[in-house]
Amino acid sequence: MFFFLTPVFIFLALFTESTVYSDTLRTVKGTVTRVYDGDTIQLTTPNQTILRVRLYGIDAPETPKIDYRTGRMNIPGQSYGKESGRALKNKLLGNKVKLDIIEVDQYRRMVGVIRLENRNINLEMLREGYADTYIEFLRYPYRKPFLDARREARSAKRGIWSLPEYERPREFRRRFKVQGVD
Repeated sequence: MFFFLTPVFIFLALFTESTVYSDTLRTVKGTVTRVYDGDTIQLTTPNQTILRVRLYGIDAPETPKIDYRTGRMNIPGQSYGKESGRALKNKLLGNKVKLDIIEVDQYRRMVGVIRLENRNINLEMLREGYADTYIEFLRYPYRKPFLDARREARSAKRGIWSLPEYERPREFRRRFKVQGVD
């Protein structure tokens, strides 16, 4: 496991700038070159390093999963899955952003907060109802603002909160035993 993460940590040590948050490993600048879904993007740094990034603290509805051997959908998507991905794509694709890296996950993705100019995109996705929080993993200084944004979207019945039968993405994955998307 250590050998797999070594290149990631070397990258973080050599090619990034420090940031003021004590819970942030590093801040990386780059251009968003792909949006996979409502909580995962691809970031290309100025030196052409490609990073797969999971937005910290949020969990967007699942999009349909295709079996690449058969070309058929093997797991349906959730309501607002496509809308969530489209919203994130409209906000970020092609834009220069800053990524405050908080951790590296088990799939070797950078997990962090995306900043576009002075906007916290993770927080916007929550506030607009395109994602839920990962309540169990939220830490200071993000816990309170993320929970407040969730509460605001839920009270206003925005996005996922307008659904009569909302199912948290985590529960959906558990029900379908979806691997590699946490």
